[in-house]
Amino acid sequence: MHAGRVEEAASIARRVRGIITKHNSLWLNNYDTRQNVRETWSKVSEVTRGRRRDGRGRRRAYRRRDALNRHYATISTDPAYVPAKRKQTAAGSDDYFTEYSVFHMLDRLKPTAMGLDGMPAWFLRLMAPIVAAPLAALFNQSILAGVAPRQWKDAVIIPVPKVPRPVEESDYRPLSITSVLSRQVERHIVRRYIYPAFVTPPPDLCFADQYAFRQSGSATAALVAIHSLYHIYYAVQQSVCASFRIGLFQSI
Repeated sequence: MHAGRVEEAASIARRVRGIITKHNSLWLNNYDTRQNVRETWSKVSEVTRGRRRDGRGRRRAYRRRDALNRHYATISTDPAYVPAKRKQTAAGSDDYFTEYSVFHMLDRLKPTAMGLDGMPAWFLRLMAPIVAAPLAALFNQSILAGVAPRQWKDAVIIPVPKVPRPVEESDYRPLSITSVLSRQVERHIVRRYIYPAFVTPPPDLCFADQYAFRQSGSATAALVAIHSLYHIYYAVQQSVCASFRIGLFQSI
């Protein structure tokens, strides 16, 4: 990936993802989802650690929800944040989004979770011929002004446990679901501007140790790099120790 061999890195990532999916699918291989529905759901509950909630459980869930809301509001607030000023220069002639590109984007939307704006992917896909032109103008105006609409910044946060038995609020990883349109604009900007910067970085920037927010970059790639460095360090250490023993033996 660092050498610019993005296709090979993506192929390895797909193979790793396939192995993980195959390993996880073994949980339900021995259960018939039609004949043994109860046993299947008990196995699903065992995997996901799901439990039935009574009235007391619901009250605890509500308290945990409020505590998580306060926790995420605290860690997501920057007291020194200063809103960016709108650009005062004349708009450029470059169109970041065209009507055709927006139609192509919306027409190929896959089923995905919708944000707080309540606009599902299937609705945008059906309305693509009608809303492509006004959305293209909105996207271009947002990029030229350097301001994102407020609705695109609001997100639904789903807490995902980081440990088998979470106790504190920090044991949950926040999964933010923003608007579908916001995600599409971000994906377009990343593919058009950020990914090329990683492939051919400027001279004053170094992305040698960058794994997040880059193509084919993931926690798996970081672990592989750390594992490789450990083996190199171990081999060098063994070589130094062997040279020291040989030199000590010759001196004796």
